Formats: sequence, structure tokens, C-alpha cells
Amino acid sequence: MTDTAHPLVVRARRLAADLLVPEAERVDQEGVPASHIEALKKSGLLGVAAPIAYGGSGAPPAVVRETTEILAGACCSTWFVQTQHHTPVQTAARGELPVRESLLGPLARGELLSGVAYAHLRAYPRVPVRVRREGGGRRFDGVVPWYTGWGLNDVMLLAGVTEEGEALFAFVEARAQPGLRPSPPMRLAALTAARTVSLELDGLWVPEEAVALRTPLERWAIGDRAKRLITNPSVFGITASALSLLDEDTAVPLRARLTDVRDRAYALADRPDPHGQAGELLAVRAEAYELLGTATTAAIVAGGGRAMSLTSRAQRLAREGMFLLVQGQTAETRQAHLRALAGTPGEIGGPGRD
Repeated sequence: MTDTAHPLVVRARRLAADLLVPEAERVDQEGVPASHIEALKKSGLLGVAAPIAYGGSGAPPAVVRETTEILAGACCSTWFVQTQHHTPVQTAARGELPVRESLLGPLARGELLSGVAYAHLRAYPRVPVRVRREGGGRRFDGVVPWYTGWGLNDVMLLAGVTEEGEALFAFVEARAQPGLRPSPPMRLAALTAARTVSLELDGLWVPEEAVALRTPLERWAIGDRAKRLITNPSVFGITASALSLLDEDTAVPLRARLTDVRDRAYALADRPDPHGQAGELLAVRAEAYELLGTATTAAIVAGGGRAMSLTSRAQRLAREGMFLLVQGQTAETRQAHLRALAGTPGEIGGPGRD
């Protein structure tokens, strides 16, 4: 079975054509509706990489990439809400037994949608969220600067730093409750529709059985930095959508570049030991972003004055492309990208921090 014939790829294309693309401009202005999330839950796409034994599909990386490109290129806001879900699935799959048995099945089957609240760990040695033991559980105190999907997610994977220097992850209901207070929704230049808030934690208590993972912070950081070196398939999805707005004479050479960069990026991602090839990964990542900027700029130029309207697809894609420039960014990826933009390649930087 080819990747394009995989049932989840077929479902993703159908969902994009029937729902996400026709509604994308309205969603961009009004917010991701609960009906989009229900459609995703029913599609099986929330379990694309989840273990088969727990109701997921266990799909290979090529299928995960293809579905990511399709969803991101159709409606980046909806994609961004649902993409948060896959890390909690992976964490529950390799985490502590009580969480794995209670939550992995509902997450893998799409019965529950999870968000994530852990990007602040990249700010270390600053510690925005601290965790300590209290009464047979854990107490969280601090501020989560960014949390996406508020009002859409059922649960969240919340992280903080313990007194022992561990990164501790626990599942929490995604609702206002004692010790957890959300800010008003943020107004952003792009993806306001994804319902992002900050979270104030003031003595939020979670039982010990809600803890999914404890690991030395530096060990977590090494794995996180390795993942950030890899070009996210969403970049290629939005690039392809922007190219679809161009005439063939303009689009053909850019599509050839897209195929070339995508093939090289995925070939690198499939190699073992990402840190051993950090320079190549960062170089192709910067090249992918350069092409993204070229494609979305070309779509704006082709659209003319109409592209300034908030109902313009080209303008939406350009703003979504801008968002992807900083999504998941670390100091390491930022420095490499800036060097590429300035035309001054250099040695790969040190550990990435937000």
C-alpha cells in the first residue's frame, strides 16, 4: 500500500476537501469550532501514530508526515490544535502504568483530545513552573505562558520542574479549577483561532496516579532539541497550498524545489542520531523556510490588492507561514536560521532554549 492510498491519508484528504478548506478563512477569524474537533475525533487521525494495541493505527512516519501536510495546508489553526495531541499519546504510551491504562486507550481512539503545557521547560535555567510533593500527590505553581486549544481540549499534559531537577509530566483536566486559572484568549498575528491562553498555577494539586513521566531535565532537553532540528511537515503543507494559488509558469519551478527540499528533509529525518547530523538538518530546515516564504510571498503578489483582505486565502497562508517560523523554536534553530538569512553559515550553536 502506498502512502497516498493509506486509509488515514484518504480520510485526511476527504476531511480537508469537505470541511477544513471551505471553512478555513471563517475559522481563521472566528476560531476553531468544536465541530472541527469532533470530525477529527471520528476520523481516527488523532491515533495516527498511537499503538494498535490501544486502538491507534501505529502508522509509519511517511503516513504521519502526509497527514500532517494535508491538515496544515488545509487549515493551520485546526491542525495546530490537534497536533498538540500526539505528544501526550506518545508520553502515555511510554509512561507510568496507571496513566497508560486509564488514558492511552481514550487518547488513541480519539475519545479525548489532549493539549500540552510544557514548552516553558525550554526556558531552563529559568523555571516558570515548579512541582513539589504534597499530600500523596504533586503541587504545581507558576505560569504556563502558552497553552493552545483552551475550551477544545479534554485534558492537558502539564509539566514542571521538581526540587530534584526532574521534568515531571502529569495529565490534568483542561478546565478552570482550584489552582488553575486561564487568561483571556490571546489575540495573535496568526492562529488566534487556535484558542491560546496562558495558565496561572497557584497550588494546583494532582494525584500521583496522574503522573505520566519523570525524567532528568537535561535528558528531556536533549531529546527535545533533537526533535526541533527536524523540519516539521506542516511547512511543506502550507508551501504546497500557497503554490496552488499561482499560475503554472510560476508554480512549476517552485514545486520542483519543494519536492527536492521535502525529499532531502525526510531522508535526513529517517536517519538515526539526529544530533550527529545537526548541521545538515538545520541547513535543510532553513532552506524549507526560505521556500515557504517565497511561496507565500508569491501568493500575495499574485493576489494583488485582494490579498490584503482578511478573507484572502493567500494572506491567511502568509500569516500561518510567519507563525511556523517561530513555532517550536529554540536558540539553536533560531541562530541557524538567522545565519542562513544573513548568508553567514557557521558552527552549530549550543543547547537550544526558548
